[in-house]
Amino acid sequence: MDKVSPQVRSQMMRAIRSKDMKPELAVRRLVYRMGYRYRLHNHALPGRPDIVFKGRNKVIFVHGCFWHQHGVGCKLTHVPRSNLAYWRPKLERNKARDIANCDALRLTGWKILVIWECEVKAVRGLATTIRRFLR
Repeated sequence: MDKVSPQVRSQMMRAIRSKDMKPELAVRRLVYRMGYRYRLHNHALPGRPDIVFKGRNKVIFVHGCFWHQHGVGCKLTHVPRSNLAYWRPKLERNKARDIANCDALRLTGWKILVIWECEVKAVRGLATTIRRFLR
């Protein structure tokens, strides 16, 4: 059973954005401070990567742990207890779509880095990961 009314839940879900969320903005600021320049959300590429380095043929996805179902060890990943008939297939479709998009990008020569929402807080380690990826 949901803790809030269907109207409140609907309002909450409408407020969720697909881009410019806090983890994505934090990664973009970090990459910019590191001296790299990039493009955002290229609609011509599968999955519309969050950050695109066209000259390097590299992209970064910043995934929310809940929406993209990070993994068993992540504290931000869970399946809602109410309306399982809706949520399980939806979250599984998200995961399958992520895999298909990454496969399509790799087939066309792009290198991919996925940064999870829970990883954004470790800025020092994240900077090292990004620097290694972009070399």
